[in-house]
Amino acid sequence: MRRSAALILCSLLAVLPAAAQTRVFAIGDAPRVDGIRLNYRDRDLERVRGINVTIWTPYEKDGDFGGDVQGIALGLPATAARDLDGIGWGWLGAGAYRDLRGLGFGGLGAGAGRDFKGIGTGGLGVGAGRDLVGIMTGGLGAGAGRDAVGVLVGGLGAGAGRDVTGIAVGGLGVGAGQDLTGISIGGLGAGAGRDVTGLHIGGLGVGAGGVMTGIAVGGVGVGAGVALRGLFLGGIGVGAPEIRGVAISAVAAGGVDVNGILIAPAYVKIEEDGQLTGLSIAAYNRNEGTLNGLSIGIFNYARRLNGVQIGLLNWAGNAKAKLLPLLNAHFD
Repeated sequence: MRRSAALILCSLLAVLPAAAQTRVFAIGDAPRVDGIRLNYRDRDLERVRGINVTIWTPYEKDGDFGGDVQGIALGLPATAARDLDGIGWGWLGAGAYRDLRGLGFGGLGAGAGRDFKGIGTGGLGVGAGRDLVGIMTGGLGAGAGRDAVGVLVGGLGAGAGRDVTGIAVGGLGVGAGQDLTGISIGGLGAGAGRDVTGLHIGGLGVGAGGVMTGIAVGGVGVGAGVALRGLFLGGIGVGAPEIRGVAISAVAAGGVDVNGILIAPAYVKIEEDGQLTGLSIAAYNRNEGTLNGLSIGIFNYARRLNGVQIGLLNWAGNAKAKLLPLLNAHFD
């Protein structure tokens, strides 16, 4: 009997160090806790499943920062984890050095070194080194080094190094290094280095380095490096090499290859060797290429006319009577 008791005691002592590694409650830098852990600043943390409360963000150790938190990370005033799955909250800030999945709230900022997926709010900003996915709001800005998907709101700006997909609002602007898809509103402007698709509004302008498809409204102008396809409204100008749809400006509009309607009180221009197939309305319609359709204005000029001009003076370079008042028509 005594021998059996001794064996049991030895067995318990043998496993005690391993069992003691995971604790239910800890004060200090306990490596593994399944419960509540209170610590000034993490150095040796491996994992907390429960609640981790810290005063400050972790120390760096061998190129790594902190451990993983699965549950709630509270910062009084700041906290961070290597990977955070759950809720991160800090008076100053909360985040993850790698991935944050869940809710992140920081008085100054919230973010992740890699991906942030969930809901994030930062008094100054919210960000991720790679992707932001979910609903993100930052007092000054919200942004991702790679892609942003969901709802992105920044007091000054919102954007991503590659693609923005969803709804983006920036007090000054919204931008994407590659494609902008969905709905965006920028106090000054909205745009993308490549394609813009959806509904976009810019206080000064909306622009795309490539193709813009959908509806865009720019206080000063709307433009694209390749093409506009849809409905476009510009306070001063609207233009692109290719236009498919309707472009309306308070001053001027133009392009090279236009199939649709151009309306601008002052000036519509089609570049040399270009063409307009459809309708143009302006005080001065200047077509240095071919007009296939109808132009209405005070002075209508077409190097080549295959349609009708209506205005006080009408010039068609390929017509027998090149200059006529009120009406000129020529059909190839």
